[in-house]
Amino acid sequence: MSESADGTRVEWREWGDAAFAEAAERDVPVLVSLVASWSDWCRQMDERTFAEPRIAANVNDDFVPVRVDADERPRVRERYNMGGFPSTVFVTPEGEHIAGATFLEPEGFRQVLQRVRETWNEKGAEAGRVPRSLQGGEPPAAPVSGEVERLLAGQLSDQFDAEHGGWGTSEKFPLPATVEFALKREREQALRTLDAIRRNLAAEDGGVYRFAHERNWSDPQRETVLSENASVLRALANAYLHSGEDDYRTAAEDVVDYATGTLWTGEAFAASERPGEGDAADPGVDETAYADVNALAADALLTLAAYTDDERARRYAERTLDYLADVLVDDGEVRHFAGEDAPVGLLADRAQVVRAFATAAQVLGGDYLDTARTVADAAIDDLQDATGAFRDGPESGAGLLDQPLRPIDDAAVLADALVDLHHLTGEARYLDSARNAVGAFAGAADRMGVQVAAYGTAAARVAGDPLVIAVADEAGSDLHRAALRMADHEKVVVPNADGDAGTAWVETPDGATDTVSEPAALADLVADSR
Repeated sequence: MSESADGTRVEWREWGDAAFAEAAERDVPVLVSLVASWSDWCRQMDERTFAEPRIAANVNDDFVPVRVDADERPRVRERYNMGGFPSTVFVTPEGEHIAGATFLEPEGFRQVLQRVRETWNEKGAEAGRVPRSLQGGEPPAAPVSGEVERLLAGQLSDQFDAEHGGWGTSEKFPLPATVEFALKREREQALRTLDAIRRNLAAEDGGVYRFAHERNWSDPQRETVLSENASVLRALANAYLHSGEDDYRTAAEDVVDYATGTLWTGEAFAASERPGEGDAADPGVDETAYADVNALAADALLTLAAYTDDERARRYAERTLDYLADVLVDDGEVRHFAGEDAPVGLLADRAQVVRAFATAAQVLGGDYLDTARTVADAAIDDLQDATGAFRDGPESGAGLLDQPLRPIDDAAVLADALVDLHHLTGEARYLDSARNAVGAFAGAADRMGVQVAAYGTAAARVAGDPLVIAVADEAGSDLHRAALRMADHEKVVVPNADGDAGTAWVETPDGATDTVSEPAALADLVADSR
């Protein structure tokens, strides 16, 4: 439990079967308090609401209160998040939703408690419902074609804020995956959005805030989380690749400063930092090293290193990959974080690990490809169902964890990585799996918004023919470095390819092009082959 939770008078239980069994035995609902360590609102609700003696007594008497860290248990988060943190959700002993809200002051919370008690007394377990996302049914499948990319590319212009940059007309999120999708399709929109992020969400220490409350990017929400910082770092590096403008490289290096200076634990990257001043006893940094976001950070650092020869970025990426391989990855399994009770086998962890190690195989060479393949194989075997979609994890656990959830974002990351594996290994099964994963949702492409642009990237690479450059030379050679710097961040680079030593060529649907041996000649060859 967190320090703020311990300071309340609520008798919190851990998430698990025991809490739900207790609720069934007592014939009372479960109160799920879903919090994030980086959220100041979560701490305030503990201090202002749950610490109030009468509220705590009511909760203890009439409910089974369960405290869940949203970062530690992402599958619980996806099933019980009410749209922000804290999320307070009242559920039946079977885990079905009765009611829920985000932050509540004491008086508002008393009213909710009273209404839930009345509902439970009147209807009992029949008051619960399963969220629509978990109600079963097959996803909207369709053949994968260039139409998916076209529809999502059209949404870029439809939803772009021409006055302030970014997408949408209310609060502004960085949406780095959308920026990357736009770099090849609406480059000016991508760069304008990154410029707005640099001006308005950059913290003094180099970190990036989570989002801005206002359309003009003002009033930032000042938590800094590794996932957002790593994603923005990768988008900035790719913007530098496409534009050659040093402002994006400098901004990327500022994020590296923050990540390696504040979030580095000595072995891996910490998950987040709360806003405000910390102290020696509580610096405000959650030092838990999660598999998915550390893999994302390694991937972003390698992306920057590939384009700039940034030695610091390369070194920290290698150390992070070592931590993942040595501590969190065991054969095809990935543990969410180091701990006996940590979830194992989550789609998000596996997807990010496969992508990071596939990127490492392209940038660093070595044995990284073996890990990518092993984890990918296990993910396909364990989580890809008959529809082609990937489930978010094992269909087991307390509450609604036994209900299948098929997240499109994580599936897109894995499908994108599987395209890389296909071209790195020559094995068609990886492309087949990626095509099935993208096709599982293709029937809904006309209803998708820019928030799922990562799916558009995966669809484009599955349906089309990404630029593939093979280099019959070691990683780090001049020819290999030139291949990495071809201005297409959706390409695949294959080092140590079979061929005449010291040459490179482009793999096309019609076969390999002629070979070249000089970086300048490679640039001409790539231009001619597009």
